Amino acid sequence: MSPPAAPFERRPFGRGPAVSPFCLGTMRATGSPSQMAAVLDAAIAAGINHVETAPAYGAAELYLGQALKTLAARDPGVHNQLVITSKVLPGLTLNDGQQQLRAILERLGLPQLHNLAVHGLNRPEHLHWALGGPGAELLAWALGEGLVGQVGFSSHGSNTLIEQALASGRFNFCSLHLHLLDPARLPIARAALASGIGVLAISPADKGGRLYAPSPELLADCAPFQPLELAYRFLLDQGISTLSLGAEHPSDLSFAAALSGVSPWLEPQHRAALLRLSAARQERLGSEACGQCRACLPCPSSVPIPELLRLRNLAIGHGMTAFTQERYNLIGRAGHWWEAVDASACQRCGDCLPRCPHQLPIPDLLADTHQRLAAAPRRRLWG
Repeated sequence: MSPPAAPFERRPFGRGPAVSPFCLGTMRATGSPSQMAAVLDAAIAAGINHVETAPAYGAAELYLGQALKTLAARDPGVHNQLVITSKVLPGLTLNDGQQQLRAILERLGLPQLHNLAVHGLNRPEHLHWALGGPGAELLAWALGEGLVGQVGFSSHGSNTLIEQALASGRFNFCSLHLHLLDPARLPIARAALASGIGVLAISPADKGGRLYAPSPELLADCAPFQPLELAYRFLLDQGISTLSLGAEHPSDLSFAAALSGVSPWLEPQHRAALLRLSAARQERLGSEACGQCRACLPCPSSVPIPELLRLRNLAIGHGMTAFTQERYNLIGRAGHWWEAVDASACQRCGDCLPRCPHQLPIPDLLADTHQRLAAAPRRRLWG
């Protein structure tokens, strides 16, 4: 393994060690220890020093620990430069959480984690657990014992919940859904960064729209650049600390390697492509484009109107049928990790209509969304 020719800059990440703009997510490299080792070697060669894992990722921690041991024997200097993040699920008792953290460290072969996150702080009861319940005791114990350097959280929850978590002063970093085609949480991320909180973008390639397998329309909209390259450049230009990259094979790190040493992230030609992307979406959607202002909420039937119309925006605006059908048909089947109510729950009560600043026929658009996207359900990668 050779070092990268043009190393990445290191970005602040809360109070912990600085991290590379890309973070190796280990949830996909779980076929064998050799697969994990090959992916880790490729990540280091690409200039990545941040590695993210979790007990929920199957054998990922065990295989990563084996790869780290091999790496330490071969090149302890590189091994000592890696920043490791793992997670614990909310709801654990103090004793169970302590046992789980010790097991994480044992699997990884480490005396301390740089970063420990609450994995899926998605509901109010999760936040209560982390701030005033057994979770608060667990995090305080982990810090006090020197088993973790800093604590944070990942969230698939509401903007309000995320803002409450960030305002608590308890967390030094967060992992959020921040995507080129779904930038709604960028103001929250910017505020977190301004206050010294590290921000990791969750899965900008996959959950950001399966950008590694773009539709013909999306390819044309982003030309002459690949959609995934534009997505990475866009988020890094926003100042996001680090972007998660869930590599299954070393070749999945090619974009990260190609962007090593890049500065600035957005040149004039990239900004022009982003404008064309936005214009193409608007042209296809016309007056039916949802601006994601969220003024339509709350819905008496608990329909997540903005999220559903965002999927419609992508399906029509960029031809992203495969991705939007996949996401739509996870509704109600992924617990607290995704929405629980789909568009068929709309009762056409009309409460949302006078609130919409663009006077969208929301019940009609929801019916159209359901007709377009409802299909056979698919299984999530991880629970």
